[in-house]
Amino acid sequence: MRRFVLIVGSLLLLLGALPLSAAPLQAQWSFRLLPGDARLAAHPQLADWRTAQVPGAVHTDLLAQGLIPDPYAGAPEAGLQWIGLADWEYRGRFDVDAATLARAHAELAFEGLDTFATVELNGAPLLQANNSHRTWRARVDGRLRATGNELRVVLRSPITTLLPGVQAMPHRIAGNYPSPYGDEPKDAMVGNFVRKPGYHFGWDWGPRYVTAGIWRPVQLESWDAQRLTDLAVHTRSLAADKAELDIAVQVESAATGTAALRIELIDPDGRVLRRFDPRAALQAGDNRVVVPVVLPAPRRWWPVGQGEQARYTVRATLAPDTATAVRMERRIGLRTVELRREVDRNGGQGFTFVINGVPIFAKGANVIPFDMFPARVDAARIRRELTAARDANMNMLRNWGGGYYEDDAFYDIADELGLLVWQDFMFGGGMQPGYDPAFRANVVAEARDNVRRLRHHPSVVLWCGNNEEETAWKDWGHGRDLTAADPAFAATVWQGYVDLFGQDLRQVVAEEGLGVPYWSSSPGNDLDEKANDSTRGDKHYWQVWGNPALPVTAYLRETPRFMSEYGLQAWPVLRTLDGIIPAAEQRVDSPTVRAHQKFMAGEGNQRLLKYIEEGYGTPRDFPTFVYLSQVMQAEGIALAALHHRASRPYTMGSLYWQLNDVWPGASWSSIDYAGRWKALHFQARRFFADRAVAALRDEGTTRISLLNDRRDALVGQWRLRVMDLDGRVHTRQQHAVTVPPGAALEVARLDDATLLGQADPHRTVAVVELLDGGGQVLSQGVVYFDVAKALALPRPQIHSELQREGDGYRLRLRSDRLARAVWIGFDGLDATLQDNALDLLPGETVQVKVAADADLATLRRALRVQSLADALAPVDEVAAAR
Repeated sequence: MRRFVLIVGSLLLLLGALPLSAAPLQAQWSFRLLPGDARLAAHPQLADWRTAQVPGAVHTDLLAQGLIPDPYAGAPEAGLQWIGLADWEYRGRFDVDAATLARAHAELAFEGLDTFATVELNGAPLLQANNSHRTWRARVDGRLRATGNELRVVLRSPITTLLPGVQAMPHRIAGNYPSPYGDEPKDAMVGNFVRKPGYHFGWDWGPRYVTAGIWRPVQLESWDAQRLTDLAVHTRSLAADKAELDIAVQVESAATGTAALRIELIDPDGRVLRRFDPRAALQAGDNRVVVPVVLPAPRRWWPVGQGEQARYTVRATLAPDTATAVRMERRIGLRTVELRREVDRNGGQGFTFVINGVPIFAKGANVIPFDMFPARVDAARIRRELTAARDANMNMLRNWGGGYYEDDAFYDIADELGLLVWQDFMFGGGMQPGYDPAFRANVVAEARDNVRRLRHHPSVVLWCGNNEEETAWKDWGHGRDLTAADPAFAATVWQGYVDLFGQDLRQVVAEEGLGVPYWSSSPGNDLDEKANDSTRGDKHYWQVWGNPALPVTAYLRETPRFMSEYGLQAWPVLRTLDGIIPAAEQRVDSPTVRAHQKFMAGEGNQRLLKYIEEGYGTPRDFPTFVYLSQVMQAEGIALAALHHRASRPYTMGSLYWQLNDVWPGASWSSIDYAGRWKALHFQARRFFADRAVAALRDEGTTRISLLNDRRDALVGQWRLRVMDLDGRVHTRQQHAVTVPPGAALEVARLDDATLLGQADPHRTVAVVELLDGGGQVLSQGVVYFDVAKALALPRPQIHSELQREGDGYRLRLRSDRLARAVWIGFDGLDATLQDNALDLLPGETVQVKVAADADLATLRRALRVQSLADALAPVDEVAAAR
């Protein structure tokens, strides 16, 4: 590659990257089973061409044609596995306008081919693809017609393509989740050998739908003498008074010549600050123009809660003031990022994200794909979930490695909302054939594609090589078992792992990532000896819920440097399930319910019942089971997250598993597939609040800590009341306090005897509150002295009053006795509530804002309020109350 570097004096910021001569291909698409495919005997109607949607997938095209049932409703999964075994053919017919044909150069860019694809244009070979995560490009100069162009895309089954080679291996590397349907042998899984979203092969929170299709847009790009192909901005230094930057613009030129560039800087308020017009001498091929920049008084981008999310716009134009001008525009933020790994006196090592010099406690969740079929996910869906994360006081999301690199919209919205993004490369588990040079080269090209695409987003603060591959090898027996079977091959596999994740991806991030740090695996300590360590690196903790299924109080005895995975399962909101599981099938052990429970191959409800029954008792029916699953999940994760926060600065992150769902089923999410908040998400809004109280009881002692994540001190008070369930206060104390910025301040450790005195622990609670300087309650925690089923919780009388207020409603709740885990619902209606899943103290009024399309009378009729005491009441008592 020939390069010419031009150094230009003082300018400012960052550039963007999509030339206006690129546009989505306007084609009429159709699809069919590939002639000769064995599935034609059972599906002869698919021999004919049928209308297709691009971007899309075979499953969604079949659904749109009425040829398969809804893959999510009922239990159709087993009967749809033939789709992943078939070979498919897509055809796109299109015309090309005169202006495009007149340009000297043209290229087709396929942004997502899933996965083994052979492409022809007008009957001649164009390209072959084997990676769903890459953009595949082919020059089409002189091969386009004004009318009647035809693209043919043949998509081969990844299972049938790879299975012979996998079966021929004397010893196989470990995979993830074996298929229960017979479409793939359980001892010869192909998912780890193909660069395709791993979750399509099934996971413990989603179905197995092995897709094929053109899942992202096809772009037709055309240009004459020159085009802009890349730009990047490296921050050399950044402070409150000055930013020093290098802007690098890449220009492809057909011949030796010059390029006129115009760069405009637009500030976060939309004002054009400056225009700059450099000229560069070019050689044929790729040329790199570097512009050093000094920007006085920059407005920095901060995570939510730490400052503004200032974003500049840089507009670049090639050949301005001409008919062939090409413009590029991008929004960027100025921030520095550091992964601080300080070694402590005991030999441990911290794990802290430092943004603009400020250590940030990471509060958030893991994100999985938003749908089994990615083309169905639009920007509105992404915004809904990310806004919900921000509204629950999260500041970080981990983009998990078993899915796909999200669309640009995901990162644009994260930038806007101030959400930090931990970005995995797309390796979800098991082990990869990193020993194969062709596989590694394919991954390196994929990584370069995606790091370059996403590197300008200030939200992206970490690139991580993979999810759980190192700990699986070292801790789960993958390495031990293969070493026992074939030591030489095991050593080759491990060296391939080190080469790919320790060297190749690290180098790509170093070269292309603009200073964002790299981490080789999660959990891990960047290829240190121990992979899942509480004293160094990040931690995945599944001894609660997983094996050995410890009680939730075990969370209080696990104190990591950064908790990047932990979780408890719960079912979606009942209204979400009503459209998927028929009423007659809504039983814990029904076939349809089991089909929507993927943990332990459908047996996961037994694990869920274990946790419910240990803490709350046996549910009397399916609605109670769903409600108690959510209460258990919310209260358990609150315990863990508050412990993590109270352990600051030793612990500097808490990311629970998981934020969202790919379909309507049992999972660890806090937002269900329909976007409805589970109890956990309402709890997260409280336990992740910037200023909060953590009152954590374990083994007879309650530790009270006050949490302040903001950059200014909190001057206020904390209050402790010990009261019975009817509201009679036994003891009360209140203290002035100053909580430093970015700190967790422990203010008391009290044993049960000190708190309770002679009070009955089964009829008594301790209420701890954090108040601001004006006496307003900022945060509240209720301490219970036994598991819920052992408490003498009375059936409260909850008075509710719903009134119109402005363009919404206000609900006032008041209870005569303590009401725990109060759930507000509206039968048959959707409503957005400001708060839910809350504890009501005796005699105290709580007000909740409600937004809904229904009128007041309809909402009042539909309103239902229940508490934990209602769910724990005997069946005959409930029947009598009704």
